Amino acid sequence: MDIAALIAWVITALGGFYMLGTWLSRGGAKAGHSRLPVPVLFGHFVLAAVGLVVWIGYVITEKAALAWTAFGLLVPVALLGFTMLARWLPVHRARTAAATEAAAGQQPEPAERYFPVPVVAGHGLFAVVTVVLVLLTALKIGGS
Repeated sequence: MDIAALIAWVITALGGFYMLGTWLSRGGAKAGHSRLPVPVLFGHFVLAAVGLVVWIGYVITEKAALAWTAFGLLVPVALLGFTMLARWLPVHRARTAAATEAAAGQQPEPAERYFPVPVVAGHGLFAVVTVVLVLLTALKIGGS
């Protein structure tokens, strides 16, 4: 199960890297219209990356403390992720209205407007799978 969690975590990270790259390439915070606060976005990224490194350490050593540390890091990662999802949803819902306003030259679109829905959904789905697998592994349920 530890390898399954690692695979899910890497897939989740790839989706996150794609969205971060999209956000940065579209102006990110520089554009001034992003609904994603920089500390939340980068806090999510950094904690998830550190957690992944800790999880790799667990896979190599199988030390329970590393499994629980990785899970402990996933809790704030998930909370920050839900925060960003809640702030992204209105941007996604206002997609056509924002496109019409931008075409009229009224207001630039936020960078996160360019996140593909399948990537957002996949990132969230694999994140949930990752959290569940890491917790089950830390609890020693299901074997590794």
